[in-house]
Amino acid sequence: MSYLIGCAETCSAVLVDPELSQIDRYLALAARAGLRLHYLVDTHTHADHFSAARELSERLGVPTVMHRASSAPYVGVRVDDGETLIAGKLRLRVLHTPGHTDDSICLVLPDRVLTGDTLLRLATGRTDLPGGDPEALHDSLFEKLLRLHGALQVFPAHNYKGTPVTTLAQERAENPRLQRRERAAFVEQMRALSLEMPEHLTEALRTNRTGGKTVAQLLDEAASRISFMSMEEVRERIAAGDRDLVIVDVRERDAYDAGHVPGARHLARGQLELRVDKELPDPTARILTCCEFGKISTLAASTLRTMGYTRALALDGGMRAWREAGYPLERAAAGA
Repeated sequence: MSYLIGCAETCSAVLVDPELSQIDRYLALAARAGLRLHYLVDTHTHADHFSAARELSERLGVPTVMHRASSAPYVGVRVDDGETLIAGKLRLRVLHTPGHTDDSICLVLPDRVLTGDTLLRLATGRTDLPGGDPEALHDSLFEKLLRLHGALQVFPAHNYKGTPVTTLAQERAENPRLQRRERAAFVEQMRALSLEMPEHLTEALRTNRTGGKTVAQLLDEAASRISFMSMEEVRERIAAGDRDLVIVDVRERDAYDAGHVPGARHLARGQLELRVDKELPDPTARILTCCEFGKISTLAASTLRTMGYTRALALDGGMRAWREAGYPLERAAAGA
C-alpha cells in the first residue's frame, strides 16, 4: 500500500512507500490532482518489494526520507522520533517504531496514522526478517503507537486481506495479536508464527539497502536501447533464405545443441564480450540475439550496441515460445 497525501491549499504532497513498478501511476495521480511532491518516504527497509524512492528522487529532485537507522545511501533526509515533516500545511509527525525492522517509522496526521509494517489491520508486522525484533515491536506497539488517540484511522503498508479501515481503538479491542499484552506472551506469539519468506527477499534487501538496481530495471533499461524482431518475422526470413540476418544463440552449449533456430551461431552470453570480435568481425552486421526466455538476449543485444554493433536486436520472445509455436529447430549432430 502506497499513499499520496496532498495539501489542497498549497498543492504540496508527500508520497509514502512507493513501489518501483508503479512509478508512472504515482506521477499520473499527482499530475491529475495538481500536486508537487516534497518528500518521498519509506517507512522502513522493505524486504518483499522494490522501493521506488531512489528512482523517483533522482528523476524529480525530491529527497527521500527514512529513519536514521536505515543503511540506504540514497536517503536525503534522515529523521528520528518526534520530528515532523512539513509539506505545505501538512504536518506528519514521525514515530520511531522498531520491531518489524530497526528503522521502522509511523507517520501521524490529525485524523490518521500511517503505520508501515509496525501495525497492520487486525495483524502486526512480522519480526522474523533481517532487523526484526519481537521485544522491540512490543514496546513500539504498546508503549508508543497504541497510546495515541483511539480515533486515529490505521493506514498500513500492507493490507493482505482487504480489511476495511480500522481505528487504533478497534485494533486495541479486536486485533488478535494485540490481545497478548504482556511482553513475554507477545514475544512468544511472534516467535511461534510460521510465515513464508517473501519471494524476492534477497534482491529486495540488496536493492533497498544499497540503492542498487533490480534485474527488472536492468532489463527495462536494456530493452529501451534496442529493437526487437517477432518470431513470425524471423521464421519467414529463415524460410526465404535471408543472408543479411545473423542469428546468435547466447544460451549455454548444451541448450544450443538440444535445439536452436536454424542457422543460428552459438556464442554464450558469458563469453560475448571476449569472443565477439573474433566471431562477428563485421560491426555493421544485422545481429539477432536469442535465448530461452528473451531476457538474456535483450541484455546481450544491448551490450552489442554499446560495443558498436549498432544493428543488433533481440528476438521478441525466447526459444521456449519458439518451440511451443512449433517453429523449426536445428540440432547439433551427434558427436559434434
